[in-house]
Amino acid sequence: MPSTRFTTLLAGTAMAALSLAGCATTGGSELPPASFVASQEGPGEEYVIGPLDELTIHVWRNPELGAENIQVRPDGRITTPLVTDMPAVGKTPTMLAQDIRLQLSQYIEEPLVSVIVNKFEGTFSQQIRVVGATEKPASLPYRANMTVLDAMIAVGGLSEFAAGNRAKLIRKNRESGRQEEYALRLGDLLKKGDSRANVLLQPGDVIIIPESMF
Repeated sequence: MPSTRFTTLLAGTAMAALSLAGCATTGGSELPPASFVASQEGPGEEYVIGPLDELTIHVWRNPELGAENIQVRPDGRITTPLVTDMPAVGKTPTMLAQDIRLQLSQYIEEPLVSVIVNKFEGTFSQQIRVVGATEKPASLPYRANMTVLDAMIAVGGLSEFAAGNRAKLIRKNRESGRQEEYALRLGDLLKKGDSRANVLLQPGDVIIIPESMF
């Protein structure tokens, strides 16, 4: 009988430990810290054109076929001389230049086209969105080597009633396609200068900052 009681007690203890472990991971794991100043800068992913981006299109030796400061429409298309309703969203500048070249080749011989992005908005999958208890919630174009600190500077920091250490980062795992959640310590980062709380961002990340209950 004592043996049975001991086994029952051990099983109960194990279940309690599992329950506590489950509670501990509810808020999401933490990402590895990033340096305040990158030791080595490197290029990011190739830029993909998004709605409301502003483009300049050059056609060599045929300036009348180009366009300056043309904005990508909300439907993701652009119109230039001899090119009507060309899809632009989701393409890199090089891809768009190639598509325009193919279209213009019906009218001129071997056109040389270049596309320059003047103002960046990016696709939703490339933006960093910061929502909740911040001074100015915003969608920010992602840039190479961007960190949480960069994003918080861009939105003016935490609001007066923000619970910065209960903030979360939502990220889509590109391999599994699943949404993952990570804990952020924005209060420690911004108020205490804790460099370990600064983490690298990825295109498409969403930062959610709750308000304090007190």
